[in-house]
Amino acid sequence: MTGAHRLLKSRTFRITLIYLCVLIFALVALLGAVYWSTTAAVSRQIESTIDAELRGLAEQFNQRGLVGLIRAIERRASRDENDRALYLLTDSGGRPLAGNLDRWPDGPADAEGWVTFRMENPKTARGFDFGRARVFTLRGGFRLLVGHDVREETFVAGLIRGTLIWAVVIVVAATLLGGFLLSRSLLSRIEGVNRISREIMAGDFSRRVPETGGGDEFDALARNLNAMLDQIERLVGGMKQVSDNIAHDLRSPLARLRSRLELSLLEERDEESYRALVKETIEETDQILRTFNALLSIAEAEAGAARERFALIDPAALIEDLGDLYGPLAEEAGLSFHSGKAAKEGFEFIGDRDLLFQALANLIENAIKFSENGGEVSLTLAREGSHILLSVGDHGPGISAEDRAHVLERFTRLEPSRTTPGSGLGLALVLAVARLHGGEVRLEDNQPGLLAQILLPLANERRGVRGLAANG
Repeated sequence: MTGAHRLLKSRTFRITLIYLCVLIFALVALLGAVYWSTTAAVSRQIESTIDAELRGLAEQFNQRGLVGLIRAIERRASRDENDRALYLLTDSGGRPLAGNLDRWPDGPADAEGWVTFRMENPKTARGFDFGRARVFTLRGGFRLLVGHDVREETFVAGLIRGTLIWAVVIVVAATLLGGFLLSRSLLSRIEGVNRISREIMAGDFSRRVPETGGGDEFDALARNLNAMLDQIERLVGGMKQVSDNIAHDLRSPLARLRSRLELSLLEERDEESYRALVKETIEETDQILRTFNALLSIAEAEAGAARERFALIDPAALIEDLGDLYGPLAEEAGLSFHSGKAAKEGFEFIGDRDLLFQALANLIENAIKFSENGGEVSLTLAREGSHILLSVGDHGPGISAEDRAHVLERFTRLEPSRTTPGSGLGLALVLAVARLHGGEVRLEDNQPGLLAQILLPLANERRGVRGLAANG
């Protein structure tokens, strides 16, 4: 498709044509109203002048008779050669007695005595003009015609018609030119987006839609598209990372599982050995299942499928349930467990309770796992402006500042030997759940240890489910 054909087929150009038709209709209606009002005003002025002339001549006839009327007509007809007044007085036989017309005009008068007629005028290009006059019958059968040529009215009408034609031509030309320039500008911006899209589809995920810096709607669209492309690039990178880590973190336990089962077939074992082998196999299988369940939970959170289960949550009750569950486990590990919360009022927020419970449970389990005997694990709830703050703290080895962003990625474990049980998905799930709820995750120094915090918006800040969906 050529550029001109694509331009003519564009929606912008079609909308321009529609507005052109509307504009032409409005212009014709406006100038038509001006035409009719102007010509009507000129006609009324001419008719008023003629009526005044008739009244004056009738008074002359009543006061001075026929001779006085003839003198008055001759005086008025000859007083100014440029005067366009028309006079004709005839007797009962139709013979002219006075005036500047040589014969009675053709055509009958209307009910009010008005007659419009054509008269010869060699001075005009067309050789004639039109006159409008009123007929008055006097005593004795005399007839008096007083009129005015309508060259002025015809001139004004022609001027308005010419103005209308030129106005339509100019409007059509200007609108078509403006539509062409506007359509070409919009098509160039859209073509830029299409070109970037084709390059991205070809595999270059680093490409982004450029912004002009004008702050218009296209810049807003470019920012949204670039944000979407950044998210897609992160997801693609995450999928690649997941694929690489699955190959490492799941292949090894599956290989160990298969080797253990093969050895059980090759070696003669007693019942206790088989029971121990089955127990180890179940534990290995449980670890694999936990990894897959964590991956599914992260995928569910990132896809936003859990928003259908969003409801009003009381975080104080959530903290209390977690404390009841993990308090005894911490004590069994030789740790003290502290659970506290601020005032309960106004702390409600909207979200998925199960996912938030799982995210906080991951933080508590990590705190218990990495704390030394005699340490302390805390679970607290507080308010920070228009957000609530769910915090889990411990007095373990903590995480260095340069590693805190890295540990939120999937399958990231700071222990190179990977001897400690785990899959490296716990904190990644916490981050995915926080983003689903429009919040964020903070990892800070607990001096000593790690302070992991989830910051979530309150429900009374009028963000609701839609606001959370937009930020998820």
